[in-house]
Amino acid sequence: MSQEETTASQVELEQFETPEVDEPEVDELEALRAERDELRDKFMRALADAENSRKRAERDRKEAEMYGGTKLARDLLPVYDNLNRALQAIPEESRAASAALIEGVELTLRELTNVMTKHGITMISPAVGDQFDPQLHQAMFEAPLPGTKAGQIIQVATEGFLLHDRLLRPAQVGVSSNTAG
Repeated sequence: MSQEETTASQVELEQFETPEVDEPEVDELEALRAERDELRDKFMRALADAENSRKRAERDRKEAEMYGGTKLARDLLPVYDNLNRALQAIPEESRAASAALIEGVELTLRELTNVMTKHGITMISPAVGDQFDPQLHQAMFEAPLPGTKAGQIIQVATEGFLLHDRLLRPAQVGVSSNTAG
């Protein structure tokens, strides 16, 4: 190999070798990489936070749509109770003379029930002899009644109501306290 060929080969090799980098440039490059990683982390966290906020807002919107009328629904329950009590209070001997009034009250009660059902309000109507359920019933009193078992409903004072799957008002009931059936 001649001197010229050796020099040409060395020049070619030097072109492919990585150039020497000063120490301050390496530190700056590492600082930029660290900053990039930190910004990427912040960006990913912000993206996740935005997605969580969107999901929370959607859940809140759905909940407001379903349960936003809870206060109004609770305020309507005494109206239902009063119409029901009015029908029950009419003596048998007055029913014939008051047929039109009774029919009007029954229609009003039926319309109220239909509107409540349309908006997701369902009635909890326990029957005498059903088992007491503390999730749906409120025990107004407890009394021993022959022929019943402990925890059986012996009287229904008022119906309860659910708004979709949430309890608006528990059914108010009397419960047997018999220890032996």
